[in-house]
Amino acid sequence: MAIKVLPASPAQVELIDKAVTLGDRYTKTLGLLTPPAYRQAAENGGLLVAVEADEVIGYALFGLPKRSAHIRLAHLCVAEEQRGRGIARLLVEAIKQRYPQRLGIKAKCRRDYELSDMWTSLGFVPNGEVRGRGRDGEILDGWWLDLGHPDLFTEVESDALLVVTVDHGVFADLRGLAETDDAEESRALEAGWMTDLVELAYTPQLVHQIRDVGDTAERQHQRAALYGLRQLTPASEAVAERTAELLKAAAESLADLPVDATLRRCLHYVAETSCAGLQVLATRNPLLSRLADVAWEVARVRVVAPSTVTLHVDELRQAQVYRPADLMGTEFRSSEVAPGGEDELVAFFNQSGGDDGSAFAERLRSLTDDTVVWRRELLRDGQGHPVALYAWALDGRTLIVPVLRTAGHPLEETLARQLLFLLKRHGRDCGAEIMRISDPHLSAVAKAAAGDDGFFEHDGKFVALLVNVCGTAAEVEAVAGGLARELTVEAASLHAGMPAEVASVVERAWWPAKVIDSELPSFLVPIEPRWSTELFNVPAMLLPRSDVLGISREHVYYRSSGHRGESVPARLLWYVSKGTAGMDGQMVVGSSRLDEVLIDTPDTLFSKFEHLGVYGRGEVKAAADASGRAMALRFSDAEIFPKPVTLRRLTSLTKELGLPLSLISLSKISNELFQAVYKEGHRTT
Repeated sequence: MAIKVLPASPAQVELIDKAVTLGDRYTKTLGLLTPPAYRQAAENGGLLVAVEADEVIGYALFGLPKRSAHIRLAHLCVAEEQRGRGIARLLVEAIKQRYPQRLGIKAKCRRDYELSDMWTSLGFVPNGEVRGRGRDGEILDGWWLDLGHPDLFTEVESDALLVVTVDHGVFADLRGLAETDDAEESRALEAGWMTDLVELAYTPQLVHQIRDVGDTAERQHQRAALYGLRQLTPASEAVAERTAELLKAAAESLADLPVDATLRRCLHYVAETSCAGLQVLATRNPLLSRLADVAWEVARVRVVAPSTVTLHVDELRQAQVYRPADLMGTEFRSSEVAPGGEDELVAFFNQSGGDDGSAFAERLRSLTDDTVVWRRELLRDGQGHPVALYAWALDGRTLIVPVLRTAGHPLEETLARQLLFLLKRHGRDCGAEIMRISDPHLSAVAKAAAGDDGFFEHDGKFVALLVNVCGTAAEVEAVAGGLARELTVEAASLHAGMPAEVASVVERAWWPAKVIDSELPSFLVPIEPRWSTELFNVPAMLLPRSDVLGISREHVYYRSSGHRGESVPARLLWYVSKGTAGMDGQMVVGSSRLDEVLIDTPDTLFSKFEHLGVYGRGEVKAAADASGRAMALRFSDAEIFPKPVTLRRLTSLTKELGLPLSLISLSKISNELFQAVYKEGHRTT
């Protein structure tokens, strides 16, 4: 009978139980996972089973993180007696087909299981290593399967005259700890005079070889040394096809060569170079050099020695082709750091890593330079304890942040995320296009939050692009690309029709960018004035509350459970549905990013989202309909329009575009209408 790969739903108890039984056979390698974990995975769409003759012979259990665009593979299990039949591949392919909008699949596996060949055969690439939590301190290899979407800050045209891929031998010459014979020839590739002429790149095969380095210190050093080289991620299917073509040609023209792992490794370098759109591969490997004619005839890749690159850059250039995501608490209050008050802050914000108290205080005092208008802001909790400290100034079109600290606090992580968004808003309001955090001793919490928000490391600092464009992919890319070139970094290659998940990542990283011609949908959400005031302070309260940190980055709104085509991720426009001043009292007040839609009983929703909302349990119950269920919309990064768009103007814009408009309930709108309303809300004239 044929093997079928099926999604296990929560109602398919027998199917789930069979998966549990299979997993229990291999707890020694998979680790113990309790039955409720399987059922939770099934409920979330993260359990696929391979079935033959009503028996579960394999399964994949995975997570779909809401704050990330990847898939987290926890278990990939095939019955021992069924291995070798391609069942693991069927499961992985089924995950890819069900979630093609995700960026890729992550997995971790003990290094001492020696399963690298299996992961490689499934298209995974080594992606770092971590020490496990077991008593034996085992090392876990990270594995990554790219699903073919453009990554931020990659896939752009190089400023160098020539982009060259290197094999592991050349890379070890350049960056390895151990001395290698005749390494000078390779090191010439990084000579000062070559900087503007040649950019070095690497493909997955080099990462695989680094993973196989036995010496731990050398392996970790080489993996860290990849930074600075261009990473290429050609499609694994295309690479496999090209490798097969090369292997056939090599067997015909070089019959004396044994078809073994060494030959296949060499041909992989050629195939990956070709499928990445490059035509020059530098090597000192004699076997790879022997394959030069085959590489050129089949894949149009020139396999050359490093010395050939340095001597013939111009000629080789002629063969080059390159393609290129509630701190509204009134207990917090903010004030500027008073002159002379720097020393009291040391105990709260001193970080490890050489940032001793006196040096930190002196650095704070130095931020009073008359040539720069510095803002030194201190945030205190309800008991008056300092919980956050930051300083910023505008330097041309760059918002510079030399100090960003959070103290130990139950809300430290939330504070860090909120402060980053606050600073981004400051930057956008001031006309900044780049934000640079230069604090040399950022906490791990701040670094993690910055990474989630699209910051990248550049010259020892964390940098983000503020792309204030609501337009097409080409328009967003043009501005982002210009800023990236100023920083001498790479930017993403965007295109019309990008999947919603990819566009959402772009819009979070380059906030406040909006990619209108992507598949990221837009919705109009009617909201009563009471809840608009509670969530956004629009209309404003008669007795103003403290909004030290502005609108919360993450919140929840409840409505009746009826579906109106909601999908995640998406954009939201907030429409105040009732007004006291006639037609113009009704207005669109801002926009947000929709992160999650959940329908359940009020008690369940309240328990899950209590930490986010201004709603009480009774108010959540009031939102439920006759079915006894309500819908929760979890949203983030709300932008309140400087100029609310009145109902009169909203109706006018809709008519101008020839589009329908429904204001009765949550409704999907065209991205064209979202763009028109968004621009109207930010109009300054």
